[in-house]
Amino acid sequence: MSYSHCVITRRKMSALQSARNVLLTRDPRAKAACARQMQTDWLKTHDIGECEGALPSQPARPDKPSLVSPMDVPRRRLGSPAGRATLLHAVAHIELNAIDLAADMIARFTLHPMVHASDRDAFVSDWSKVCDDEARHFLMLADRLEQLGVSYGDHLAHNGLWEAAQSTCDNFPARVAIAPLVLEARGLDVTPNMIKRLISAGDAKSADILKIIYEEEISHVGIGAHWFKYLAAHQDKSPESYFHDLVRTHFKGQIKSPFNESARTLAGLSKLYYEPLVTN
Repeated sequence: MSYSHCVITRRKMSALQSARNVLLTRDPRAKAACARQMQTDWLKTHDIGECEGALPSQPARPDKPSLVSPMDVPRRRLGSPAGRATLLHAVAHIELNAIDLAADMIARFTLHPMVHASDRDAFVSDWSKVCDDEARHFLMLADRLEQLGVSYGDHLAHNGLWEAAQSTCDNFPARVAIAPLVLEARGLDVTPNMIKRLISAGDAKSADILKIIYEEEISHVGIGAHWFKYLAAHQDKSPESYFHDLVRTHFKGQIKSPFNESARTLAGLSKLYYEPLVTN
């Protein structure tokens, strides 16, 4: 799917069509543009529509970056511009995956029986905003990388985020538990230290971008927490114990401390969710 097909068309697409369009768009900047257009169209029409065609198990991706095992992605030392570019490239890759995760949430689960018909509008509104934010984050990082003489795709990356999504493609509550409440919440834990390290290295521009991302990711985790509690209530389950069961079943990684308790609390994620899952 080309950039021109996705962006230049003047026909407003329904939310589900737009979300699938995001997933099928290969070029990273075009994917981000599709995500932003989805939000624009949704705010104008609130047309949920239908998803025409199957959803991909793997979103369309460019030839680069090459995807390797997480263990083979180089460590990021921030004492040099090249090291800082490596860090920002890794964050940009996370944000590109986050665009697809939010789009897939809309396309795959809006019409799920657990979402009452009267709540579908709110569901799309929440996740289309997340998708738009993630697209803006990616574009800010891609622009900053170019200022540092690097393009997205120039460094190695891994596919761990999407692999976690694949394992929950048939389990709506597990997807909400894993994507925003485990993976994105981990970003709240580690980003403040990255910001401090960038400031110490004299890179205020990059630090300012991560500050914006950090503040907005709190609201994204909050959206995940809201919908997870909604799904738990739908099944008359305790959200905390239900979360524990789903993470233990569907998440292959480890829940690691330390935690950014203040940010997690702001997002509606109390210690009762994550502390019992800590692997020492």
